[in-house]
Amino acid sequence: MKRTASLLAAVALAITAAPAAAHAEPRTLPVAGADLVSIRLDGDALSLRVRDAAQARRGEAGHDPAEVALGPDGGAAGAIPGRAGFEFLGKAGTPLWVLAGAGGGFPFWDTTAIPRGKLAGDAVTLRLSDVEGPGRFHAYTVSSFGAPTPLLGSGDGGPRAMTLPVGARTGAALWAFDTPGSYRVTLEAAAGPLTTEATYQIEVPQISPEPAPALAAPARPVPQAPATSVPSERLEAPKVPAVPKIAAQAAAAPATGRKVIADGHIDMGPQLDGSTWRIRIRDDSGSPPVWRELSDVVVHAVDKAKIKVPSGSDYAFLGPAGSDVWLLPQAQQSGIVWPGWNTQDPSVVNGTQGNVTWRLTDVDGPGEFKLFLTGSFGKPDVLFDTAKSLPQQMSIPPNTHAHGNWAFTKPGVYHLGVQMTGTTKAGATVTDSRTLNIAVGPVDPNTAFPSGGGSNGNGSNGGGSNGGGSNGGNLPRTGVGWVIPAAAGGLLLLIVGAVLVVATRRRIRSA
Repeated sequence: MKRTASLLAAVALAITAAPAAAHAEPRTLPVAGADLVSIRLDGDALSLRVRDAAQARRGEAGHDPAEVALGPDGGAAGAIPGRAGFEFLGKAGTPLWVLAGAGGGFPFWDTTAIPRGKLAGDAVTLRLSDVEGPGRFHAYTVSSFGAPTPLLGSGDGGPRAMTLPVGARTGAALWAFDTPGSYRVTLEAAAGPLTTEATYQIEVPQISPEPAPALAAPARPVPQAPATSVPSERLEAPKVPAVPKIAAQAAAAPATGRKVIADGHIDMGPQLDGSTWRIRIRDDSGSPPVWRELSDVVVHAVDKAKIKVPSGSDYAFLGPAGSDVWLLPQAQQSGIVWPGWNTQDPSVVNGTQGNVTWRLTDVDGPGEFKLFLTGSFGKPDVLFDTAKSLPQQMSIPPNTHAHGNWAFTKPGVYHLGVQMTGTTKAGATVTDSRTLNIAVGPVDPNTAFPSGGGSNGNGSNGGGSNGGGSNGGNLPRTGVGWVIPAAAGGLLLLIVGAVLVVATRRRIRSA
């Protein structure tokens, strides 16, 4: 009898101890493309969760932040730049550590689980309630031309609250810390009488800045204008613009018929059907999302996208300061098409291995074309530049969703020769070459469609080990690619001038 009682006691002890042990060891969350702030409406209550990129793509609720550990891996070390606008981070040259995924993928803010019309004002206030740790915490973002916007901050005068629109996946914010050690960051989400709170655990390693190239800034940054600091007792804060929820990749179906796209979200990326590899446009500008042939699409950069080149040497590659440039920005803006690129189609994720090589083979147009990223300290990182010899190329890691700044120096019609090459799970090289049609400025976009185009026009496809396209798929190798996985994808995003992990370096070069 005593033996039986002892056995039962041991079993009971094991059962009760298991949850405690699990709780004592928080799971490590990969932050690349993660929703670090995912606010949901569960019945009549708000909840604040955290979810990784895979959970975000599947629309899952994710984890309680208390069960998750962030850092010390998956971060980037840099130094605060001496550029105007970054003073809120501290003294120029001070070491800084930014929470980011491998290759620069930044986290997002997410409210897609809250339908419009359910909350007053269709908005949620996110408040920084408390920060415990040896140093200061900042959340901020940067614009296409490097202007920073503080979002939340524990330093003197730092903003203590921000407003998020419902039904959107926005951001992405850079989470920065200036001193190594253990931090507990407590955030509160509020909408009218509804409130919820969660505490994040972040482990910041020793900060050893190394010069490195810019990694991608967030895929969905917030407004470019500087935010006004607000005292902690107030909830008003700069509002983050809403962007549409990106549907799961598997939901997109093929579509036919020509379409001019001048607003909304689109991505260019490959699909694999058996041994057939094809570059298409994923069109999220309507609902439901669809995949379109490149020959059926004209991307229209309307005059709303025309801006002036800023002064300074950083952006001189765009032209003289004050000259016009049509910019399809890295951050979504209402009334301007938001093109990106991705390798997230399930056929690519499940049917290929290694990076996808994106090659710009030729450009026909009245001016120059540039594709560049904006780093988290405001420096540009040029990916493609037709002022230099072509072809040029870069590597895109698997399961990536990215956005950059697409710049055109003159109005008119542009035809970009693009080629993407991948490797199947069987080891075969597959390549496709297409033409991306872009109308810039006050021109009739219909003139950019290929003559006699149609759904099967303006491209060449090669499958199997010999590849295809103009160069048979035998592309020079580039260095390790950069990433903005989205839970989308989403992001982004990374640090320039003094930042980041040298191992995440992208090389884009003339072949």
